[in-house]
Amino acid sequence: QVQLVESGGGLVQAGGSLRLSCAVSGSIFSPNTMGWYRQAPGKQRELVATYTDGGITNYADSVKVRFTISRDSAKNSVYLVMNSLKPEDTAVYYCYYWQKRSFFGNTYWGQGTQVTVSS
Repeated sequence: QVQLVESGGGLVQAGGSLRLSCAVSGSIFSPNTMGWYRQAPGKQRELVATYTDGGITNYADSVKVRFTISRDSAKNSVYLVMNSLKPEDTAVYYCYYWQKRSFFGNTYWGQGTQVTVSS
């Protein structure tokens, strides 16, 4: 059983920064991918950034310059440093974890953490 616990959300003024953290517990298999998605009110959940255990990162175009994703293999954790935050970044941010199991894969989600950016 895999569980994801995330933290680090909050309220920040435009131009500020936040750091999100997510710890994955349970059995870990390779290959796997950790990352972050977000969902604003009335909008679809969208990819923010992902990081494979092979060291490959992927960012949404809207956050490429401002956000940085990282992983700590020893802690089975993933982080998202968000700089130069904009009001349009306001959303619930969900930690994401996918891992290969047999010939298929399983996807897991964190509980979500609110990020609010004021003007």
